[in-house]
Amino acid sequence: MITLADIERLIDEDVHGGDLTTEALGIGAIPGVMEFRARGRMVVAGIEVAARMLGSARIEVLADDGDDVAAGTLLLIAEGPAALLHRGWKVAQTAMEILSGIATATRDLVEAAAAVHPGLRIATTRKTVPGARTLSQLAVRAGGGILHRQGLGETILVFAEHRAFLPDLTIAEMAHRLRVHQPEKALGIEVSSREEAEAALRAGFDVIQLEKWAPDAVAALVQWTRDTGLHEAGHHRPLITVAGGISPENVAAYGEAGAGLIVTSWPYTARPCDVAVSLGPKRD
Repeated sequence: MITLADIERLIDEDVHGGDLTTEALGIGAIPGVMEFRARGRMVVAGIEVAARMLGSARIEVLADDGDDVAAGTLLLIAEGPAALLHRGWKVAQTAMEILSGIATATRDLVEAAAAVHPGLRIATTRKTVPGARTLSQLAVRAGGGILHRQGLGETILVFAEHRAFLPDLTIAEMAHRLRVHQPEKALGIEVSSREEAEAALRAGFDVIQLEKWAPDAVAALVQWTRDTGLHEAGHHRPLITVAGGISPENVAAYGEAGAGLIVTSWPYTARPCDVAVSLGPKRD
C-alpha cells in the first residue's frame, strides 16, 4: 500500500527547497491545466499514485492500472494553480513512466508464457531498487504478474550461500531441520545440478528452483518426476520453478519444458515508457 507519507517523501525529494522558477516568475496562482498522454503503446501502472502526487488539484483519471493503451491515449487531466501543477509534474510523470515500463515488460512475459501454457504464471523477485519495492511490485501486478517473495520473512528458500555454512548437512537432513523449526511453511531450495534437484525432490522440498538451467535440462527433470511417480495423484507434487536469464524470447521454451512457475527480476530493468505532458494556463 502506498501511504500519504510515501507520496510526500517522493514529492519532497524534488521540492524540498521550493520551486524557485515558478516563485520567481510570479505565476503560481494562475489557474492551469495539465494532461498526460501515452506516446506509444504501454501497459499503464502508477496512475493513481501520480494522481495523488498532484495533491488538491482537480483530477480526472481516464485509464486504470493494467490497461493496455495505444499511442496518443489521454490518461489523466489535472486542473489547479500553476504552483501545484508544477510541484507534482515531473515526479508524477516519472513515476508513471518507470512503473508503466515495468508493467509493460511484465505483460510481455505473461503473454509470451500464456501462448504455450495458459496456466504458467510470471513471478517477480525482491531484487528491486532499495526503497522502491512497493511501487515496483504495484507495477508487476498491473502487468499481470505475481510476487515470488516480498521479503526474507515470507517464505523459506535455501540458497547455496546458506548451505555453505552447513557443509556436512545433507539436503535430506536440511529438509528435516527446516520442517522441525517451521512446520507450517512450504520449503524451497535453489539447486544448480540434476543430482541436487533429485536429492531435493526425494527429501520432500515443496519448491525446487532451477537457476539458469537450459530448457532441455528442465524438461528432463520434469520427465524424471513423472517417471518416478512424483506427479501421481495423492503424492507430494513439487513445484519446479525456473529463474535467471528469463526474457520474452525464451520464456515460452521454459513453459514447453514443463516449468511450473517463472521467477524473474527482468521487468525491473525495463526501459521506462514515454508519457507526454502538456501544461499551460487554463482557457475559458
